[in-house]
Amino acid sequence: MVHNIKYNSGLVKQRAVHVIHTSIQIIYMTCGNILYNNISLYLYISLQIHSTITSPTMEASATSKLLVSDIASSVDHVPSNYVRPISDRPNLSIETSGDSIPMIDLQELHGPNRADVIYQVAHACASYGFFQIKNHGVPEKTIERMMTVAREFFRQPESERVKHYSADTKKTTRLSTSFNVGSEKVSNWREFLRLHCLPIEDFISEWPSSPVSFREVTAEYATSVRALVLVLLEEISESLGLAKDSDCKASNTLGKHSQHMALNYYPPCPQPDLTFGLPGHKDPNLITVLLQDEVSGLQVFKDGKWIAVHPVPNTFIVNMGDQMQVISNDKYKSELHRAVVNSDKEWILIPTFYCPSLDAVVGPQQELINEEEESHAVYRSFTYAEYYEKFWDRALATESCIDLFKASKT
Repeated sequence: MVHNIKYNSGLVKQRAVHVIHTSIQIIYMTCGNILYNNISLYLYISLQIHSTITSPTMEASATSKLLVSDIASSVDHVPSNYVRPISDRPNLSIETSGDSIPMIDLQELHGPNRADVIYQVAHACASYGFFQIKNHGVPEKTIERMMTVAREFFRQPESERVKHYSADTKKTTRLSTSFNVGSEKVSNWREFLRLHCLPIEDFISEWPSSPVSFREVTAEYATSVRALVLVLLEEISESLGLAKDSDCKASNTLGKHSQHMALNYYPPCPQPDLTFGLPGHKDPNLITVLLQDEVSGLQVFKDGKWIAVHPVPNTFIVNMGDQMQVISNDKYKSELHRAVVNSDKEWILIPTFYCPSLDAVVGPQQELINEEEESHAVYRSFTYAEYYEKFWDRALATESCIDLFKASKT
């Protein structure tokens, strides 16, 4: 029985949270959604009560918590299940490159300098896989409200936040920690709320109702960012030389389209040199639009060095995902990026992931393949569902799984 677990073992103390995660996943696979939800909370509450009664130290109580923000508030060192191998640590003593990702002003898109903007987009996508944008059309008030309500959500009591907890990666609205607690070996210093948001009316009733403005503010933000993404996809298609209004536009490969958001919360970490908010990884989707607060923590890998992406008010960060690399036939790159934490400040990063529908067939655009010029298809065609499943199964254990989908050479 769950209530008979004892915390008299160092191993159990350090790994208690993973016991819960594993139990929850087994329950989900065998019992279905309704029983899963009820027993998930039972496991959590039972473990919390019992750790309070039997734990002889603060550490034991802290490491039994599901959410990293609640661990962070009660420890003065990083629990062992968050400590990365020596060869895979941030090494914060080494300065990041003084380089920066390009900043592109979208104000000229509809003016005489449009061609220059498109050139800047092409250069950024090919050389960095990342760029920042200003004058993007999303109201500053919408951005401010989104960041405020995200911070309010994560500052709620644990009992309120944990209502949305799930270890099931297929749930369309869920709060969790790290990345994929069911398959990873080392946890990440991150808590996140993941939301599906297209079409909004299909998912908004699942979203948190506390804070009271959460649904309204998030819906407004998601709608504004979707409009921005569609503009960006037009620009990227044009920069690739794809025919306007043809089936070869990047946005036309998405099927019905899918849009997800993640509210990533990185609490202060007592030993930030031992762990990551998220280790180096590449995004599996088509394009990501990121909003970060005033704390620096995002880094991009280029030319063998990590570039710190410093916050600029009222801007977004845009990065290419694996599907864009496939569609562009390797002309544009999905690049490594990571989140590092610090000991003083919490920070919030809100990515919006724009994806193909799960049944969409993704492959290099025909206009970018020319066998006579030896511009062969680098990747085979596949469904996004096939790709997404492999991405989650690998749990960021490798930088990317895109190589698994390369075309066979004849």
